[in-house]
Amino acid sequence: MSEERDDLQRESILLRIVWMLIFVVVWQLAEIVLGAVVLLQLGYRVFYGAPSASLLAFGDSLSQYLAQIGRFGTFNSEEKPWPFADWPEAQAPQGEAAYQVPAAAHPVRDEEPKL
Repeated sequence: MSEERDDLQRESILLRIVWMLIFVVVWQLAEIVLGAVVLLQLGYRVFYGAPSASLLAFGDSLSQYLAQIGRFGTFNSEEKPWPFADWPEAQAPQGEAAYQVPAAAHPVRDEEPKL
């Protein structure tokens, strides 16, 4: 019975190693995407004077995803990250407010059309 338990533990750790190697590759790809988001956000900030709301949300959820991979890889969590769990929800930004698109001016509607 002890041999069966040892075999199961060995199989379990081997499977964990495979998942960890896969998530190391995913980490490398996500790191590149996060770097691109940082550069895009910087450009957006310089051009518009405030960060992009959509990039704020995506950057936050991607950062949380990388943290989940780190927790799984360092044995702090048994839960495998996305696609085995839900994608992390973005939290409210704690820094600068996002860029707001100004409302378009509407023409006065009570005027008669000019011919």
